[in-house]
Amino acid sequence: MKWIVAYLAAGLSFGLLDALWLRWAGPNLYRPALGELLAPAFRIAPAAVFYLLYIAGMVWFAVRPGLDQGVPFAVLNGALLGALCYATYDLTNQATLKVWSGQISAIDIAWGAAATALASGIAALAVRKLGIG
Repeated sequence: MKWIVAYLAAGLSFGLLDALWLRWAGPNLYRPALGELLAPAFRIAPAAVFYLLYIAGMVWFAVRPGLDQGVPFAVLNGALLGALCYATYDLTNQATLKVWSGQISAIDIAWGAAATALASGIAALAVRKLGIG
């Protein structure tokens, strides 16, 4: 039961945070900087696969250790996981694409670290508050 609660809490919190972020960052940050590199419309299937896998990784690498060692540990591991995952994407794009902004990479990596840290902490806290962790 605790893993279902952890997964749902992480998924809901990260999904809400990322939806708010993308609603603002899409037209104000990504579209002006990346222009024609962006698809004309959002593709739900690859996004759904990403979120399902990423939330599972968040629970395994951040929330699970945080349940053993405390919520701050979940937050720290979430920040490290988010920075690493987002850096993999952004820095690979920066290394391989003709048009990729270093500013976009820096902002996106910071966002990944912050959102993953917060969602991991919320998930660990939810499990603990429900007394199942």
